[in-house]
Amino acid sequence: MPDCPDYSLLELASVREGDSVGTTLANSVAYAQRAEKLGFKRFWLAEHHNMEGISSSATSVLIGHIAGKTKSIRVGSGGVMLPNHPPLVIAEQFGTLESLYPGRIDLGLGRAPGTDPVTARALRRDGLGAEQFPEDVARLQSLLGPLQPGQSVRAIPGAGTNVPLWLLGSSLYSAQLAAMRGLPYAFAGHFAPRLYREALRVYRDNFQPSETLEQPYAMLALPAVPADSVQEAEFLATTSYQRILALFRGQPLWMKPPVNSMDGLWNAGEKASVKDFLGLQLLGDAETIGRQLLHILSDIEVEELMFTVDIYDPETRRHALDILAQTRNAGLALS
Repeated sequence: MPDCPDYSLLELASVREGDSVGTTLANSVAYAQRAEKLGFKRFWLAEHHNMEGISSSATSVLIGHIAGKTKSIRVGSGGVMLPNHPPLVIAEQFGTLESLYPGRIDLGLGRAPGTDPVTARALRRDGLGAEQFPEDVARLQSLLGPLQPGQSVRAIPGAGTNVPLWLLGSSLYSAQLAAMRGLPYAFAGHFAPRLYREALRVYRDNFQPSETLEQPYAMLALPAVPADSVQEAEFLATTSYQRILALFRGQPLWMKPPVNSMDGLWNAGEKASVKDFLGLQLLGDAETIGRQLLHILSDIEVEELMFTVDIYDPETRRHALDILAQTRNAGLALS
């Protein structure tokens, strides 16, 4: 009977309507500390830009802040949107983080801009975009690897740190590239649920052993609303429904309090779109989520699960991690 996958968290540092960024980030620290106490393996932060309500744009800065406030949990990016950055700058930033917090830093890489087209153009250097992604990944690997004789461009710090690189994706492209390069792979099922089976299968079927990995290592990200009862979870989930609805409408993404009913807030088409976006959502008490997880894991193989938990009240959100941890501690392995 295979082991239950490790549990990890993805954080967007979502700002509650009316809260400051400072308060939001203090809540993120407390959230990471609870995760560490409960034995979660990783705490990753996502890069987004020009989005009111999301405060994780300076991703490497927040990684250092969270790592400095925790002791053992791995902290990293989920991910750095590589088309926005020169690889040398990312190598220097993550080489510095690895030097400060040895053995605890991950560098997850995505090829999307993580923002709208206008902002993407403001971020991007030299007009280069996603088409440069494979070369940029190779450049990063070289910059973070051992110094080579005659190497003219060096990441200082960064060279020789071998910060673990992950490829992140919501389609088959990064699954194929991760398999070809022998890198760990994470699929973004928390917002793109349709292709997760195919992407994970492509990754495993085409995996080539490398100096990084001898065997494939896959992660699936899932949205989750754990609560003490199914009824409470259904109530709490309306916070994420409102935020995704705002995303579709091009409105600010402030985190709003849960409501008793979404009737009148969305129409039938919007409801269907939000539910489709959250097609892999886990919702309920520990027993219910455990059954949902077993169903998802029944026809895929992953070494790790990464959860996004959009719950309005910070203490309720931290308590949700207790409930998630119960599902793993109960031995939810494939049978």
